[in-house]
Amino acid sequence: MILLVILLILAALVLFAVWPGARREELRAPFYGRNYAHRGYFGKDQRPPENSLPAFAAAARHGYGIELDVQFTSDRRLVVFHDDTLDRMTSGKGFVHDAAWADFSAMPLAGSEEHPPLFADMLRTVAEANPATPLIVEIKSRNEYSKTYLEELCRATLAELKVYPGPYCIESFDPRVVGIIRRQAPGVLRGQLSDSYRSYRHDGTKIIPAYALSHCFGNFLGRPDFIAWCPDKRNWAVRLAIAAGAMPVMWTALPEHDTQKLETDNDAVIFQWYEPKEQYK
Repeated sequence: MILLVILLILAALVLFAVWPGARREELRAPFYGRNYAHRGYFGKDQRPPENSLPAFAAAARHGYGIELDVQFTSDRRLVVFHDDTLDRMTSGKGFVHDAAWADFSAMPLAGSEEHPPLFADMLRTVAEANPATPLIVEIKSRNEYSKTYLEELCRATLAELKVYPGPYCIESFDPRVVGIIRRQAPGVLRGQLSDSYRSYRHDGTKIIPAYALSHCFGNFLGRPDFIAWCPDKRNWAVRLAIAAGAMPVMWTALPEHDTQKLETDNDAVIFQWYEPKEQYK
C-alpha cells in the first residue's frame, strides 16, 4: 500500500513537471504548418552567412518564417548570433557576452563582408522584405546567468519586438527563460526547446540535469505552448507533453532527413540547407 502511494505521488510529480500550458489556438495560428529558415536562408558555403541581414532578407522574400537567436554583448546590446563563442563564425575568440558591441560588430561573419547585426536591425530588415514574416526568437542562456541577467535579456527582447509588425513567439533551451517570458509577456506564444539525453551528455551535461532537460521536467516553470524537439525519436516525456496539448515543432530539418514525414509529424519545422514549401498545412 505504501509503495502504491509513493508511486502515485511520483506519477503526479512527473505530470506536474512535464505538463504544458493550455492550448491557445489563436496564438498558434500564425505559426501553424509553416517552414522556418534556421538562422535565415543561407547555404553550406555561408554565402550569405547565417544570422546575417542578407540571410534574413532572403528568407522573408521567399515567404518562409525565420528562427533566430538573440543574446547580449558585454555592454548589453542585443545582437543576433547563435554561438556562445565568437570562434566558429568570426576571427575573434571568447564569449559573445564578454565582447563589446564596437568590437563585435566589426568582426566579419565567416570571412564575408557581412557583420553580426543588432536585433533591431534584423527586425527592420525583415519587416521591409515581408512584414508578415513569423519569427521564432530563441533567447540564448547559460547556466551561470543569474535570474536578474535573464530577466533583463528577456525584457530587452520583448521591448524590441513591440515594434515588429508580424507575428512572433519566443523559445529557449533554458526553462528559466520560458518561465520569465510567461511572467513578463503572458500573451506571447512561448516554447521549450529540448535535445536528446545523448546530446546533452555528449556536451558534458551531468546525468541528472541531462535527463531532466531532455525530458522537459522544467515545463512547470513556463508551461510552454510548444515543444521544439531535435531529429531524434521523441522520448516518453515529450510525447506526453504533445499528447497533453503542446504544439510539436521540429529543429533542425536537413536535406538528408525525411522532410515530408517531419512535416506530417510536426505543426512547424525549422529547416536548413534546402528549399521546402513555405506552408505545408
